[in-house]
Amino acid sequence: MALVPRSSLFDLDRLVDEFFAPVSREGGFFAPRVDVREFPDHYEITAELPGVKKEDLEVRLEDGVLTIEAESRQEEKEEKEGRVLRQERRYGKYLRSFNLGGDVRAEEISATFQDGVLKITVPRVTEQAPARKRIEVK
Repeated sequence: MALVPRSSLFDLDRLVDEFFAPVSREGGFFAPRVDVREFPDHYEITAELPGVKKEDLEVRLEDGVLTIEAESRQEEKEEKEGRVLRQERRYGKYLRSFNLGGDVRAEEISATFQDGVLKITVPRVTEQAPARKRIEVK
């Protein structure tokens, strides 16, 4: 498979995220959870981006690297009653990148975003059998 997550050292991002899940990481980046599926004619990347608005989401392709970048902002409202005892919802920046191999059609990549779920479709180049030509020997 040519579509490989960048810097996935034994899924260290996941290990760290699960360890620090209740703690807010000010100024840091969260790696969104993704599913990558392979089909005969395309790859499909589905990313969870809870609390992110479409206008705060950017998907870009640069030098063969597909990057998902988003930001979830915490509502700034003063509580008149009660206090927060525990806050587990994440606020901040999400960042995830993937190296695209040479078997994709970069100009045809598409993305949709609905209900906090980003779905990116990366079309693959269809494999063609190598042309066979008889060379006349003189």
